[in-house]
Amino acid sequence: MTATPAAPAPRAGQVSTLHLSELLRRPITDRGGESIGRLSDVIVRLRGADNPLVTGLVAAVGGRELYVPIEQVSSLSSEEVKLTSAKLDLRQFERREGEVLLRADVLGHRLIDVESAHLIKAGDLELAQRGEDWVVAGVDTHRQSRWLFGPRHQEPGEHSFREWAQFEPLIGHTGSALLRGPFGRIRRLKPAQIADLIENASKEEETEILGQVHADPELEADVFEELDEDLATRLLGARTDAEIAEVLSRMRADDAADTIAELPQRRRQPVLDLLPQGQRTKVLTLMGFNPTSAGGLMGVDFLAVACDAMVSEALTAVAQSASLQPEALTSVHCVDDRGRLCGVARLVSLVQAEPQTPIRELYDDDPVRVGADTDVVDVAVLMSDYNLVTIPVVDERRKMIGVITVDDVLEATLPDDWRRREAAQPPDAHHGDPA
Repeated sequence: MTATPAAPAPRAGQVSTLHLSELLRRPITDRGGESIGRLSDVIVRLRGADNPLVTGLVAAVGGRELYVPIEQVSSLSSEEVKLTSAKLDLRQFERREGEVLLRADVLGHRLIDVESAHLIKAGDLELAQRGEDWVVAGVDTHRQSRWLFGPRHQEPGEHSFREWAQFEPLIGHTGSALLRGPFGRIRRLKPAQIADLIENASKEEETEILGQVHADPELEADVFEELDEDLATRLLGARTDAEIAEVLSRMRADDAADTIAELPQRRRQPVLDLLPQGQRTKVLTLMGFNPTSAGGLMGVDFLAVACDAMVSEALTAVAQSASLQPEALTSVHCVDDRGRLCGVARLVSLVQAEPQTPIRELYDDDPVRVGADTDVVDVAVLMSDYNLVTIPVVDERRKMIGVITVDDVLEATLPDDWRRREAAQPPDAHHGDPA
């Protein structure tokens, strides 16, 4: 049998590339060119931010799958895989902890496109030789892989590979997932984007995404705040009361109250009992209001300063309120010693004023405000008419009891299926992409 010439070794600094679809089912030969079997899969190890490293191959030999260490491979090409020795470990291949199989785990499976925050299928993978190592360098998300049916003619430019670093793989293999780092590249996404991914994921994908997010309790709480209520209830319902309380303790009190209200009746009180005292008090207060009223919509955490404070004192209070929702800090509420609302000052007015200016010279002493029983539609109308980002909620004595932010109003007044709409892309979303 005439041996097929092996691909020449790359010169220093030169990069040799292959496509996974070209490699699969190619003959595996010994040093003399005699066929041993065929390539069934490529084994890699994830390395955090670095490209996955090829550590071995899976060879189909006589109806069995055998392990071939990468050190035994003398050359890889689209025609054959040549080994330095025909001696193979004849034990059936078994995946070891931390190993990822490119055909079984990645090719044809969905990955997270971190740039667009979408789930997208891997049509092919690009392998690159860098020095003495082979690594996964790129992903083709456009081409449908047809390696099962043998090679086919490829038109120039048919492949459209993008850097591996732009994706987060969903592998479904716990041992491998642990090697990605605390949250992989998912930490670059906003909570709302992660929530959208979960809502569009399969059960297996959803479990893996949540598993990564769970490593950051604050991020996990933010994601649950953004999830569709029915999905959030289903996901939390699979957890213990203590696990639910742990998530709710980090959520905004109004979102936590909404979440508890969606739980089965038998689980609400046990979860409430496990919440920290401060959070439990806020949640119980909010659960006493109609969810379609201002009271059911408001947050009970807001920034208040004394009516006779100076601008410098108000700005210091803003700077020290890192735990408050940023949207709630666009206005500073001024209250008297009984907690009654004296006025509302816009943050921009405070920033533009002299530090020693009394805040009463800047605040609106008759601000737009609503009662806890005000209908949510009326709240939306007021905020639109007066161009408000926040609106205070007061009782019959004008005592401040909460604040409503514009994002809460939008979520309550948008159509029920608003989460299913595709978000508009900014004009520079694909800036720099090849034409």
